[in-house]
Amino acid sequence: MSNTALITGASSGIGKEFARYHAALGGDLILTARREAELDALKVELEAAHDITAHVFALDLGAAGGAEALIKAVGDAGLKVDILINNAGFGGHGIHIERDMSAEQAMIDLNISALVTLTHAFGGQMAVQGGGKILNVGSTAGFIPGPQQAVYFATKAFVNSFSQAIDQELNARGVTCTVLAPGYVETEFAQTANLQGTEMVKGGGATAASVAKHGYDAMLAGKLVTINDPKMSFLLNWLTPLLPRRMVLKMTNKTQSKDAPNQHLL
Repeated sequence: MSNTALITGASSGIGKEFARYHAALGGDLILTARREAELDALKVELEAAHDITAHVFALDLGAAGGAEALIKAVGDAGLKVDILINNAGFGGHGIHIERDMSAEQAMIDLNISALVTLTHAFGGQMAVQGGGKILNVGSTAGFIPGPQQAVYFATKAFVNSFSQAIDQELNARGVTCTVLAPGYVETEFAQTANLQGTEMVKGGGATAASVAKHGYDAMLAGKLVTINDPKMSFLLNWLTPLLPRRMVLKMTNKTQSKDAPNQHLL
């Protein structure tokens, strides 16, 4: 029985841990990210450790035509995707109008456009096959607006909304779609997004392995939305919606602020 998972952003962090966990359960892999050397090393590691087959497609999903190129490559290789894990994404710290617009657009292209394109293609194939699972990596950022990461938080709000709608549309055809919404995770994300020195990062976070296992298990169970931290889940689902919006914005702004005194609003 086929059990092949396509994992985007598989060269590091949560994506790499998804691959390790899936392989440990005996599943084959389709690994994609920009860094081919890291993907090849992961392929060697997992094939040796678990006697599975891993296919590597190194490309930039955020580039024009990147997602379409992956879809074509997977099809040309004759591979069937049983599990789609849309993990690739990035953030970026700073005031929106002071950030480079090309970086903001690239964030939208990867975090939203590529995810939608892959979900459309492989979700459609799963529906025809009569079954499959999709796991979209969102964030607790998707539950609130995010001053100093305005575009990133907004992209994750899209992922949250889109994924739940897809689950409702495809559930009757045997396909589930789960949103994994972790809080801060100890990966290279903070460095890439220039978040060192913020209160969020200084508070520490979960390990990539624990978050990957939590999300993967929730996907297998067909859960709709899952947050790995129970305290954060309570805060976002039951407390934050009751607070005045300006208060929420100021609180979020503080967690995203660095040490400069003029950035602290609370």
